[in-house]
Amino acid sequence: YVPPQIRKVQETVDDKKREELGRLKKMVNGLINRLSEPNLSSISGQMEELYMANSRKDMNDTLTDILMNACVTAVAMPARLMMEHVLLVSILHHNVGIEVGAHFLEAVVKKFDELCKSDAEGKKCENLLALIAHLYNFHVVHCLLIFDILKKLVSTFTEKEIELILFLLKNVGFSLRKDDALALKELITEAQRKASTAEKKFQDQTRVRFMLETMLALRNNDMRKIPGYDPEPVERLRKLQRALVHSSGSGKDTQLRVSLESLLSADQVGRWWIIGSSWSGAPMISDTKSQAQQKLHVGKVSSKIMELARKLRMNTDIRRSIFCVLMTSEDYMDAFEKLLK
Repeated sequence: YVPPQIRKVQETVDDKKREELGRLKKMVNGLINRLSEPNLSSISGQMEELYMANSRKDMNDTLTDILMNACVTAVAMPARLMMEHVLLVSILHHNVGIEVGAHFLEAVVKKFDELCKSDAEGKKCENLLALIAHLYNFHVVHCLLIFDILKKLVSTFTEKEIELILFLLKNVGFSLRKDDALALKELITEAQRKASTAEKKFQDQTRVRFMLETMLALRNNDMRKIPGYDPEPVERLRKLQRALVHSSGSGKDTQLRVSLESLLSADQVGRWWIIGSSWSGAPMISDTKSQAQQKLHVGKVSSKIMELARKLRMNTDIRRSIFCVLMTSEDYMDAFEKLLK
């Protein structure tokens, strides 16, 4: 039983909250609608201010909803527009905190998985895949997730999956080759094996042949063999990203090294890739990846500093880490950045 006066207070709080969220949605929507390459700097600045003024959860939910509505349409989205939207997420991911990119990535991957299972018509799947590809291009997510998606598509290997594999390889193929050539080689071998066994299944053989040719061109690092491949727009926006990201850690250390399986089962096993994400469900499933992630990076400092830490009785991992950060930082800003991580 809730007494009437408390009930009244709760109702007014709910109305207030709804009004605030409505106002926030309008503001974010206005910024996203005006988003373009020339004004990306001012819009990302205004978004950061909104993040500082509002709750992170509300901002993450609002931004993800608006971006999903803008980018996941039944018709194919222009590549440039897609890149600009993802670049904004990437800048916020590096400047505000990794939970921004993690929240958006999880929503995109879950929606992609749902649409893949439901055989949806239109270009929604391609649009979602383009979002994931550009999140990788702009260093929000590690290549591990991209390889997981490719393996999943290769294992199913229907006409629709072949289209998606081609689309993904065209967007991120050469970056994958740079990051993990061996994994790409294994994937190509697996695709060739699948293609040879499934040859009778397809009426139209040209798509399969075209996909295999694209994969061979990737393996041989031959950009000319891939029609419509143009790395220039991504490179230009990466340059812009480097200019707009404040911290020195705009590269590999803020990439989310998370697998497809972890993202899809986040509600059951928690989100170990977000620092400070508490888990109140069933006991965590022991995951070697998560344990590796949680170990503090103490091994990067010299043995001299470690010996000093031992002498001064820094007897836990966290104490040693803080001590090493303070002793090896260049200045107070560098120490602050490292301590936050």
